[in-house]
Amino acid sequence: MGKRLYVGNLPYSVDSSQLQQLFEQHGTVASAQVVSDRETGRSKGFGFVEMSTEEEARNAINALNGQQFEGRALTVNEARPKENFAPGNRGSGERRGSYGGGRDRGQDRGRRDRY
Repeated sequence: MGKRLYVGNLPYSVDSSQLQQLFEQHGTVASAQVVSDRETGRSKGFGFVEMSTEEEARNAINALNGQQFEGRALTVNEARPKENFAPGNRGSGERRGSYGGGRDRGQDRGRRDRY
């Protein structure tokens, strides 16, 4: 199995075939996908590329990470495994209760009303 790479800071105009062409210069691309918003269909500015071998993946990271592509510096690194978001399986980053920042809201509102 190949090595999956995360590609960030992509220009919003780039599609999956252009992403594949960019990485093919550094090895065999098993798949390339630009992630798009489900509602609008527009690019979210990042994607994933699967290279055929570990060596090709390393070459692509070394060659493309930080490089300018259509005016933007790319971020290319190994993709982390997808986290399990099953119901009841709460990750350590999940917050409960308040949406935060509520302490100052009342004070600010009061100040605006006074003037």
